[in-house]
Amino acid sequence: MKRFLFVMALLLAYTISGMAQTDRQYIRSGNKYYRQQNFVKAEAEYRKSLSVNPENPQALYNLGCALVMQKKDSVAVQQFEKAAKIETGRMRKAKIYHNIGFVCQSHKLYGDAINAYKESLRNNPADNETRYNLALCQRLNKSEQNRNKNNQNKNKNKDKQKKDKDKKQDQNKNNNNKQDKENKEKQQEKMSRDNAEQLLNAAMQNEQATQRRVKDAMRQTRSRKLDKNW
Repeated sequence: MKRFLFVMALLLAYTISGMAQTDRQYIRSGNKYYRQQNFVKAEAEYRKSLSVNPENPQALYNLGCALVMQKKDSVAVQQFEKAAKIETGRMRKAKIYHNIGFVCQSHKLYGDAINAYKESLRNNPADNETRYNLALCQRLNKSEQNRNKNNQNKNKNKDKQKKDKDKKQDQNKNNNNKQDKENKEKQQEKMSRDNAEQLLNAAMQNEQATQRRVKDAMRQTRSRKLDKNW
């Protein structure tokens, strides 16, 4: 992957009319520390420059570069954005937006990187490095969108499968409840029939017993009559 952070402006002194001497001195001192890769001291010098002139685009840009070298990317982007609003030179503005794109690309924020690279090319259409990074981020962004789409489809399928499973379980539960209810009704019906048969049998037995008692009574009556006549 070709990725390049523009820092050449650090080695060049801006010619800014009406600027205090101490402002430029802080920037030169910061550039010296930057070349020595002492980015902490370079940051301190650039901040001193901004304390003298908060609207110095060179100090903002160089501070952003020093922060990137310390992996303070989110703060660095803020400085680059401030510099881009103030900077009027098209070539320097192109480098600022390139660096914003570089930081966003490093964090896989491809959409933001694409916008920054496009803005850089508007200011410097001849920058092939930025053009390459733009094309790369566009491919990576498309791949990421496809992955997200596939993951969304997978999640939808999982949700559908879960819903179908839950629906099937509910149906099974309802069927089981229905079967239990039917079985209970059958048992109650059987018990009712059994009770009816028992009551009928008891009634028949009572009737038979009653008939036997009546017959016995009649026999005894006839016996008594015969005895009396005899």
